[in-house]
Amino acid sequence: MDRAKKWWALTEDLLAGTFLTVGITLILYGALMRYVFSDPKAWVMEISTYSIVWGVLLGVPIAWRNNQHIRIDILYDKLSGSKQRLMDIFSNGVCVIFCIAFTYYGLQLVIERYPSGMTSMDVGIPMWIVYLVLPISGFLFLLRSVEKLVIALKGEGEK
Repeated sequence: MDRAKKWWALTEDLLAGTFLTVGITLILYGALMRYVFSDPKAWVMEISTYSIVWGVLLGVPIAWRNNQHIRIDILYDKLSGSKQRLMDIFSNGVCVIFCIAFTYYGLQLVIERYPSGMTSMDVGIPMWIVYLVLPISGFLFLLRSVEKLVIALKGEGEK
C-alpha cells in the first residue's frame, strides 16, 4: 500500500512539475525571441498558458495532500479534539461533493466541445483536449479528498 501511495504521489508531482516547467520554459523562450532576437512566436503564449493552467490544476491535489492549501483555522484551533474531528469530517465531506460536481461538469464541458471541432486560435489544438484537465484534476482532487475523509472518519487526524 505504501508503494502505491508513493507511486501515486510521484506521478502527481511529475505531471504537475512537468507542465509548470514546460510553461515557464516557453515563457522564457518567448521573451528571449521577442526582445533579444526581435522574432516573436505567436504560438508560445498559447502553449505556455495551457501548460501553466494544466500544471496548476494538476497541482491542486498535491497542495491538498501536503496541507499547503489556504485555510482559516482561527475557530478550528479553539475547538476541542472531538469537535475538530467533526469539523474535519464535515469539511472533507463537502470537499468530496465539490470534487464530484467539478469532475462531472468538467467532463460535460469536454463532451460538449469534442463534437464541436472548436480549436485554439494560434496552434489549432482541439479545445476538448485543453479542457480535459478539468475532469482529470477534479478526479485526482476527489481521490485526495476521499483519502482525507477516510482519515478523518478513522479519527487519525492530519498527518
